[in-house]
Amino acid sequence: MDIKSVITREESKYINLLEKFFIKTWGETLLWSHDLNHHKRVWEYAKEILIFSPDILADADPDLVTKVLISCYLHDIGMAIDPGLNHGQSSRELCEIFLHLNHLDISNSRDMLQAIENHDNKDYNNRRNNYNLLTILSAADDLDAFGYIGIYRYAEIYLLRGIDPLRIGYLIRENATGRFENFRSLFEKNQNLFLKHKGRFKILDEFFERYNLELINYRFGTGEPDGHCGIIEILSNQIRNNISAETLISNPGKYSGNFLITGFFNSVKSEIAV
Repeated sequence: MDIKSVITREESKYINLLEKFFIKTWGETLLWSHDLNHHKRVWEYAKEILIFSPDILADADPDLVTKVLISCYLHDIGMAIDPGLNHGQSSRELCEIFLHLNHLDISNSRDMLQAIENHDNKDYNNRRNNYNLLTILSAADDLDAFGYIGIYRYAEIYLLRGIDPLRIGYLIRENATGRFENFRSLFEKNQNLFLKHKGRFKILDEFFERYNLELINYRFGTGEPDGHCGIIEILSNQIRNNISAETLISNPGKYSGNFLITGFFNSVKSEIAV
């Protein structure tokens, strides 16, 4: 099987349908961390996993690539309805609607729907070394939690859920470490893939390590955000004031003249461009 040709073929069949459905369903939802671009990036990471791990495809379901593609594009669409921890159920229901509207008969789609519903369950104990659809989707989704984009995404969703800024650094490091260790257990032997994303994990982990240290002396609400804590304070203000991520990322200097802060947002912008 020429995996790259299969990927290209399935993209030509489904991506336009998926993006149109996503845009219509997402509507005016203001949640940059889980918008269409997040789903596009997750598909790109899934493609990396499929290409770098040919052993996954040895005895795979012939519809595996199709199912991975659809699940990558729809796994978080339920956040348009429920941004909480149970959004997987809403995403599953919306995927069922997508299949029905487009008269798609994906044979035995139950595993795809179950993967979408359960992708955010980060108890990996039963999935280590088991290269099924849920494993691929979950790992690809995890990879979008690393790097500068990952810092932004984590902070936005944790703050939106009302988690205290004094706690988020510790919770994020714990959550991200679990994601990374799962990725390591599955793909460490693929050195090019593993080392690339190990570096991205370190960006996120070191950011929140420094954030936690700065918390000891940082004062929120002074009107002069500074350092790593200042970045989180700006994101908290963004959510409270309904400022779009695009506005913030395109002009961070409006919200802070701090070099570290503007450098962070420029790094996020650079990752988006890539």
